[in-house]
Amino acid sequence: MKKLAFVGCAHIHAPAFTNWTNERKDSVEVAAVWDPNPELAAKYAEKLGSKAVASADEIWNDPSIEGVVITSETNLHGELVAKAAAAKKQMFVEKPIGFNAAEAKKMADAVEQAGVIFQTGYFMRGFSAFQFIKEQVEAGNFGKITRVRHCNCHSGSLGGWFDTDYRWMANPAIAGCGAFGDLGTHSLDILMWMFGKPQKVTGSIHVLTERYGKDCDEYGEASMLYSNGMIATIAAGWVDCLNPVVMEVCGTEGHAVVMCDQVYFTSQKVEGSDFSKPVENLPAPLPHAFNLFLDAFIDGKDVPLVNVQDAADRNLVMEAIYQGAKEDRWVTIG
Repeated sequence: MKKLAFVGCAHIHAPAFTNWTNERKDSVEVAAVWDPNPELAAKYAEKLGSKAVASADEIWNDPSIEGVVITSETNLHGELVAKAAAAKKQMFVEKPIGFNAAEAKKMADAVEQAGVIFQTGYFMRGFSAFQFIKEQVEAGNFGKITRVRHCNCHSGSLGGWFDTDYRWMANPAIAGCGAFGDLGTHSLDILMWMFGKPQKVTGSIHVLTERYGKDCDEYGEASMLYSNGMIATIAAGWVDCLNPVVMEVCGTEGHAVVMCDQVYFTSQKVEGSDFSKPVENLPAPLPHAFNLFLDAFIDGKDVPLVNVQDAADRNLVMEAIYQGAKEDRWVTIG
């Protein structure tokens, strides 16, 4: 039986992670729960059949606790990840891992030096549609790719998702970003997972409803230019009533669109590919990123986790996009 601890329970995904952890009670024991809010810690400790501890030091200093789930406010990640790495704890850390690029890089170096299992919440990699497109990209079936687009939007501001329990997520002073960074980091991860780091970026990021104040952005678009001439754009926000078209890949010999959970694809290199109807026999979806972490934590299996330096690079590029939007210019990625 492996022992795990929850360190911070403030994130909107913490309830789902709690449920999935409870489903593994035959393999995982949650030995302790900590949050700077004692009431929140007690609430999650009860859900997890565990105990709330007054200090996170009780977790770092307990050698029987082998792993931690960090779902705290983003501005606490730096300290918590540093202590988890120093204590050699395997770790799941919610995205984005750092409050800013410099902090994320420091965290990544500490995790890498500790040699522990690391995972973050980029769950879209496991979607069948994106696995399929990545396979076609790697096979060269698009020819010369000229344009790529990814969109990740919902109605969070319109529906008041962050009005009460998760209000901190709409406060950039705590979350490090607003809607564009919150959802756009998933789009950024998919594009960087498929195509690597862009050469330069810019963005246009805005507030619409002011439901969460004038400092919390609610939607935006980013443009990214790659050294091979490929242009990529990402869209993200909390003010969309629908998000039907989530990806488009345009090449000289192939084209793909992901729309309404269907993939439409054609390529001069793939016999029988027919853009008029959805692709059948897509790859099987992978478990959620959190469940992949549990798989690795419990069994030490070779599972597809997110490299910690890659996670830090998402912080780096997102920070540059915000800088480009603020200064109305292209920002070169170092």
